[in-house]
Amino acid sequence: MMESRIKRLATTLMDATTDKDPLVQEQIYNALCYLGESEPEEILHSCDEYLRQHDKLAYPHRVIILKAMETVVKNNIASLDKSTAKVVIFLASNEMTKSKEVIRDWQQAASSVLVAVGQRFINKVMEEVLTKFQPGILPHYFIVQTFANLSVSNVFGMVPFLNSILGTMLPMLGMAKQDHMKSVFCYALQHFSESIQEYLANLDKAPDPTVRKDTFSNEIFSAYEVLFNSWLQHREAKLRLAVVEAVGPMSYLMPSEKLEEQLPKLIPGILALYKKHAEAFYISKSLCQILEASVNIGSRSLDVQLDALLGTLHPQICAPADPSVPLTVKNHTEVLRCFTVLACSFPDRVLAFLLPKLESSNERTRVGTLLIMRQIINSAPSQMEIKKPFILSSMKLPLQDSNDKVKRAVVQVISAMAHHGYLEQPGGEAMLEYLVRQCALPSEAQPKKQPPDADDLTSDSVQSISVNTLFLLSTTVDRMNNVLWPYLLEFVTPIQFTNALTPLCKSLMYLAVKKQEEGENASLLRYDLNGNLPSPYALTTRLLVVSSQPYAGDCRGAAALRLLSVLQYSVHPALEQLWSKRVPSLVEHIEENTEKRLCQKEWEEKLLLFLQETLAAVSDNAWVCHFVTEMCRQLNSYNGFPLEKNFLYKCIGTALGACTSKDLVQKQLQELLETARYHEEAEREGLASCFGICAINHLEETLAKLEDFVRSDVFKKSVGLFSIFKDRSDNEVEKIKSTLILCYGFVAVHAPKELVLSRIEADILKNIFQYFNTKVLGIKVETKDLTLKLCLIRSICMISQAIYNGGKCGDFVFSRKAELVAQMVEFIKAEPLDAMRTPVRQRAMVTCTYLVVLEPHLSDPDRTELIDTCLAGVLALPPEPGQERDGSGGDAPHKEMLYGDTLSALKDLLKSLLQRNLTPHGLQDMFAHLGPWIKSNKEQERQRAVEVSAALLDFYLGKLNVSTVVPFYNLGVLIALFSPRCSDSLASVRQHAVDCVYCLLYIQLCYEGFARDHTDEMVEGLKALKKGLEEPDFTVLFHTCHNIAMVVGKRVPPDQLMSLLLAMFEGLADPDKNCSRAATVMINSLLKERGSVLQEKVPDIMSIIHSKLQEVDEEHIRKAAQQTVYILASQHKSVVVSSLLGSALPFDSHTCAMWRSLAAEPTLTSQILEQLLEKVNRDVPYKESKCFLLGSGSERIATLLPLAATCALYEIMSAPESGAAVLGLYAPLFVTLLLRVSCTVGVQLPKSLQSRERRSSSLGPAPRSLHPCSCAVETLKVMLARGGSEAVTRAVGSAGGWDLMASPERHHDGVAVLAGAMARHAGPRLPLIVKNLIPTLSSVLDSQRITTTAFFAELLNNNVVNDLMLLETVMDNMTGRQKDPCMLVRMLALRGLGNISSGSPEKVRKHGAKLLASMVNGMDDKDDPHNLVALEAMSSLSKLLDHLEERDIQSMLLHIAIRIRPFFDSEQPDLRQSSIVLFGNLTKFSEDDCEAFFEQILNGLVTLLLHLQDPKPEVVKACKFALRMCGPNMGCEGLCDMFLNHLREDRSLHYGEFMNNVCKHLMQSYPEMLNRLILTNLFYFKSNWVDIRAAAPMFIGFLVLHVDEDHCQQVDLDQLISGESVPTACTAGEQELGVGAGAQPREFGLPSVGLCRAPGSCSTLG
Repeated sequence: MMESRIKRLATTLMDATTDKDPLVQEQIYNALCYLGESEPEEILHSCDEYLRQHDKLAYPHRVIILKAMETVVKNNIASLDKSTAKVVIFLASNEMTKSKEVIRDWQQAASSVLVAVGQRFINKVMEEVLTKFQPGILPHYFIVQTFANLSVSNVFGMVPFLNSILGTMLPMLGMAKQDHMKSVFCYALQHFSESIQEYLANLDKAPDPTVRKDTFSNEIFSAYEVLFNSWLQHREAKLRLAVVEAVGPMSYLMPSEKLEEQLPKLIPGILALYKKHAEAFYISKSLCQILEASVNIGSRSLDVQLDALLGTLHPQICAPADPSVPLTVKNHTEVLRCFTVLACSFPDRVLAFLLPKLESSNERTRVGTLLIMRQIINSAPSQMEIKKPFILSSMKLPLQDSNDKVKRAVVQVISAMAHHGYLEQPGGEAMLEYLVRQCALPSEAQPKKQPPDADDLTSDSVQSISVNTLFLLSTTVDRMNNVLWPYLLEFVTPIQFTNALTPLCKSLMYLAVKKQEEGENASLLRYDLNGNLPSPYALTTRLLVVSSQPYAGDCRGAAALRLLSVLQYSVHPALEQLWSKRVPSLVEHIEENTEKRLCQKEWEEKLLLFLQETLAAVSDNAWVCHFVTEMCRQLNSYNGFPLEKNFLYKCIGTALGACTSKDLVQKQLQELLETARYHEEAEREGLASCFGICAINHLEETLAKLEDFVRSDVFKKSVGLFSIFKDRSDNEVEKIKSTLILCYGFVAVHAPKELVLSRIEADILKNIFQYFNTKVLGIKVETKDLTLKLCLIRSICMISQAIYNGGKCGDFVFSRKAELVAQMVEFIKAEPLDAMRTPVRQRAMVTCTYLVVLEPHLSDPDRTELIDTCLAGVLALPPEPGQERDGSGGDAPHKEMLYGDTLSALKDLLKSLLQRNLTPHGLQDMFAHLGPWIKSNKEQERQRAVEVSAALLDFYLGKLNVSTVVPFYNLGVLIALFSPRCSDSLASVRQHAVDCVYCLLYIQLCYEGFARDHTDEMVEGLKALKKGLEEPDFTVLFHTCHNIAMVVGKRVPPDQLMSLLLAMFEGLADPDKNCSRAATVMINSLLKERGSVLQEKVPDIMSIIHSKLQEVDEEHIRKAAQQTVYILASQHKSVVVSSLLGSALPFDSHTCAMWRSLAAEPTLTSQILEQLLEKVNRDVPYKESKCFLLGSGSERIATLLPLAATCALYEIMSAPESGAAVLGLYAPLFVTLLLRVSCTVGVQLPKSLQSRERRSSSLGPAPRSLHPCSCAVETLKVMLARGGSEAVTRAVGSAGGWDLMASPERHHDGVAVLAGAMARHAGPRLPLIVKNLIPTLSSVLDSQRITTTAFFAELLNNNVVNDLMLLETVMDNMTGRQKDPCMLVRMLALRGLGNISSGSPEKVRKHGAKLLASMVNGMDDKDDPHNLVALEAMSSLSKLLDHLEERDIQSMLLHIAIRIRPFFDSEQPDLRQSSIVLFGNLTKFSEDDCEAFFEQILNGLVTLLLHLQDPKPEVVKACKFALRMCGPNMGCEGLCDMFLNHLREDRSLHYGEFMNNVCKHLMQSYPEMLNRLILTNLFYFKSNWVDIRAAAPMFIGFLVLHVDEDHCQQVDLDQLISGESVPTACTAGEQELGVGAGAQPREFGLPSVGLCRAPGSCSTLG
């Protein structure tokens, strides 16, 4: 099962070989190989089967499978089964020969499989392959190649077959016509020859040890003849090279006599090929093999050929080998082998040829010749032994060659010579000196790139090759020990060999150790035998001085010290114990450090201590004197090495200190002063150090020598003892003065304190200022010489140090301290502020650092001037060189270091000053000076100031020692100074600011009584926050600032909290916007954390916020301030609200913004809105104020608190965020604001606010009107908008409702518009609104009752009250208002009840009785002088009648009719109209009580008919309606028809004609009513309306005209005549009755009681 799976898998993989992607093909190959590791047999069989089955598979894909088979066979050859091997051999053989054409990739792959199998199954392979290698038939190309490869891969298996193969092959050579077949035969002959040679060389391991060279000689020679004589002449270069490659190995197997015979032709033939072929390697290789074969047979023919050989081979070496072309390097190797062969046989002739070429002008010739020399020195030692002197003498010219390539070759020759004893010969020292000189060459930091024509030498520099060579000769060539030791010591002291010191010391140390191993005294220096050796003093001085720069010259310090250690016996016998202990520790110190890490000062101190101990151990004054003399002698040697010379001066000082001879000391000091190079800074420094160190033991001599020198003529420029100085310039004299001043400083600081303190003011300072040309200390000095100034500063600094470090420092009062400080301040002030060019500032501040700690104390003004000068002199400098791209080049690192040192000096000075007053007050005083710099708008000033602050606070914390718990009163102010800087635009400022806050909090903990080593986890957390400040991502920065504020908030004491916040608020005006933002973040974070304890301070905080908003016009500040107000409000709602309400009215934009901030969070906003509502409702809305103007009563003046609260409500609700809170308080807000509007109608602002509003409007456009009513309306509008009722606002606005609400006369109408809009667009809100409004119906304020009633009245006009089940509630409340003392309330209540007819008509019937009663009561209202209530009652009743039950009306029908009758003639048109319309409507209910109501109709009939002439159209219209309604009830069909036809609303009326017909019908139907009708008309004779006065007599006339004779007696003529008193009426009557002007009453024929008409009178009238 497993096999079949692998087979299937292998088949699948082989199917995929057709993929063209090389990567896929590679993976298939690897997969097959992997499978072959586990199942090789199975995979091989699968491959065999697959290839046989897929005979047409293209060869590129077959190659993949064959290569996999080769790999599987190679990896599993040992375990391969014989039968499998046969299968594989057969397959590979067929694959290889299937195509007669050469298909290289395919056939090569198959051949490789055969070669792989042949490793173990050679016989099987040969058996198969030989079948295809038949005599007389030219074989397949790859059959021959397979034989060749098999002969190499399996020598012992293949060689036995070669004899027969050669026998078959030789005849075929003549048959080969094609170049590729000739080439493969050459290839086979080359490999056959190599295999035979290997077989013969290992006969002891061979299966047949009887095989000899002769076995193959004849066949090989026969083949050689064909190749050399025929094929070598071929024009094809590849074939010629194939022949050459074959001839070389074949020459070993040719018969000796045949080879000897062929050499005269063979060698020239081979040499001739150099000209034809660029690739010379194969030619050189073959030539070398031929030469070796010739030498092996002792050929005599070579002698003749030698010149030609040398002449041809030498240029091959001179041509440089290209390392990137491996064949050129190999060619060099083969040519050098040829020279080795020739030099062994012909040494004289070869040298005679080579040595003259060393003098060639051609560089390549010289280099090539030296390479050959090295080769033959190494490879032909016995032949060259007697030639050594000759060869050494011939090297003189190359030793003077300056060419680097020649130098490298010479060094390699010297190396070869050393190994073979050449350097032990006379002249060998010159070779060694040359080698050392090359070691001393300057080392290259980076080797130069080799040019294209570089030779075959390595790219290493001459110096590095020489160093390696010297060390190898010292350590590996034993015969060189006596040559090199102690000879190499001669090179240690000369200054020109300085660069070679490291390898010299290493070699010498190794040699010395080997000498010590030989015997106790073997390494001792024998000066009797070696007169040129340097003295022990010279060696010690040299090695000690070079050790002062331990890492120079490839770490020469350690090498020099190690050499010094092994020379201890030779230096002085007494040093063994000391140096054995001290030197290893010094070396270890070097090795533990690096050049950057090593403290140079500390290292030099160690060396000087070592020297001091050495001198003490020697304890021999004569030795010390020699040693000092030698040191002084070496001084001039170091003129080009300032650092080493400086150290040597210190060594001289140390040695002089150990010298007991006073004369020698003075003599050497004098000599040093005379010979010093004063213009060099290092030398001045070194000389001063020397004097200082010497003064430790010789103070008097040192001071005396300095004073003697001062009194000399040097300063007078006269010739004298020091005539050496006479030509020096003034500048040179200044440098001498500088040095002497410096000497005094070093003397003061080094000399014993008990001796020097008394001399400081008396001698040292006096002389110093004498040189400085200062007559009196403290006088301002202007010197142009910078060196002199710097030396003075430094010297005073060292004097201060000396006093400070003195044992009696506490008792020593430095009287000139203040003057010296003032001098330093002047120096600092004199420095330019545009750049830092000199270290004057830094040195002066360092000096002040030591001066300020001395007694007496500085005065406050001096201290202030010192601090301010130093801060301005350092912090105000432009950016450091590293921060600005000024292209200052190499000077930038120096300037950067100077900046750093100066800042450090400033820190140290301020620390010294702070140390004198280590209290909170002292700290506050220091930051009073630093504060403006910390807040500077220049980045570099802030950076330095905050860095200095961090250092000061860290110092304060470290030095703090609290014995009693005291308040750190300025903690809050200081934290507020630094914490906003945590988001500064500079990362370094941010980091240092955190450090400052960290230190301040720990200082606070110390003052609280915690130990100084106490660890507070929360404060420690600040360190972790620093990581977040590295990147300038604002989000991260402000989050970090918040975290810092949280830590501060938890650790700042309560009494410091307010001062911290106040100082933080000052930070809002910071010029760096990031920092002002950070201040806001921190303020808000602190308030969140600790704001709960600040209730009493809230008004102050609110006031500060307001003032800051006025100061800083930044968006982020405004937003943050709003957040601050919100946070305070969340903790102290009432206080915040009261504080804001106390703001001046009208609110300015900042107060408005603060109010709007309270809308941020719904819960809080709700609570604040409730508070404001309570404020609005709590106080009376206005106060009555007596007005003193003529004729005016009192006026209403708004009270301030409700007004302010209303404005506040507006601002809060104008913020979009307040939406949720407004929705939650919709009803109370709506009700309160609606009532606020009602209370402010007609209310005036207080006089003070009126003037303020006028003033603000004159300054600019006010945000909103402060008028109480307008303010309330606007607030109500914004409340509706924010509560989601924008549709209400729009609807009321489009109907003009808002203006109506502000009108005292029409306010209730505006409220009705609002109520209607609410009913339409905000129905669900109404239940709560109604609930909240009901109590106000009992309000003492008429305005509130009016507003509520008007609102309810309009609600009843909408069905929504019924839908919301509010009808009964609202109706009951309206009914209850009928007794209200306010007439307008009663009127609106009736209107509301009437509105039920349109709002909920279906409910009218249910409540009919109650409604009807209310209407009747309204009509009966006694306190209604203008009948407005009655009017409303009639209008409402008219609307209700259509929906009332008839039974409800019946009982009150007559009462109503009688009650409304007087209104028919009311002066008010509305009353006339309403009463008439109502009368008309009442007729609907007259059926059950027809007679009674008919009577009412008759009573009103005249009025209705006359009022058809009413001047008001609406009254006329009402009359028409009423008459139409009355018609059916009058029992006269004609009259009814007339009313219906002639009194239609859309029809005009001819009144006279109409009345004529009406009277006719009346008299026909109701003649008995004549008198009554006439009497009613008489009433109208005195009507106020002309048309009605005229209509009344016309009416009477028509009545009389149409009355029948039977009823004429009803007419009272007297009454009619008395009616003539109304002129207009009389005229109309006369015209209508037809009575002439002169007619007499008797003509009527009527008695006084009634009228009787003459017969026919009616018809006559008609």
